[in-house]
Amino acid sequence: MSSIILSQLHHRPFPLPANNWNYYQEWINALFLHWKIPFETLRPLVPEKLNLDSFNGDYYVSVVAFTMKNIRPRLLPAFPPISTFHEINLRTYTNHENKAGVYFLSIEAEKTISAFLARMLSGLPYQKARMHRGSETYNSVNPKANQQLDLSYQIGKPVLHKSLLDTWLTERYCLHLVQQDQIYTFDIHHLEWPLAEVEIKTQQLHYKVGELNLGSIPPDSTHYSEGVQVLAWNKV
Repeated sequence: MSSIILSQLHHRPFPLPANNWNYYQEWINALFLHWKIPFETLRPLVPEKLNLDSFNGDYYVSVVAFTMKNIRPRLLPAFPPISTFHEINLRTYTNHENKAGVYFLSIEAEKTISAFLARMLSGLPYQKARMHRGSETYNSVNPKANQQLDLSYQIGKPVLHKSLLDTWLTERYCLHLVQQDQIYTFDIHHLEWPLAEVEIKTQQLHYKVGELNLGSIPPDSTHYSEGVQVLAWNKV
């Protein structure tokens, strides 16, 4: 399976790490909601050492709601009670040492043990939230962070010709993390996201970016994807 994932590299904007990957995971049935955000609103939320990335001068944040499946270390099998869970991240777009990536403002996971292990092993800001998925619904409540998502949606036609913005928002091959004033990078690799149009039929959302509550603003762009198989490397 990993050989298939590694067989296509043309879409990557920078080379793979020289060492072996450390984790396998699947990100499936993903909903992407993207908003343009003023630079002055976003800048205080990201450590100053980390550069914000922009598309034609516009800055974005995204809510990405998906199901994490079969996450496992390289040489071990998946254990479904821990390895498969629903997840939502609130992210923005960053660039460090010419590697365009994402920076997580928050990450929520359906299972307590999965959130704990992910936070402990990666240092990423995982929290537990109550989540439920239906065929075309996604619901989440996180009282601790005062965050909520309640969506119904309808999947549309495949996106046959991605725009430059579609690619910029979705094809990101590293994550950035700042700990103790040090910038770390997690490299990832997967085949290109297969995107489809999606209509958000109902939206109740409470995710704040600075003083902006995203729930009161229609997203500027949306995508749906059946998902990708992902190889991930430890942070460096």
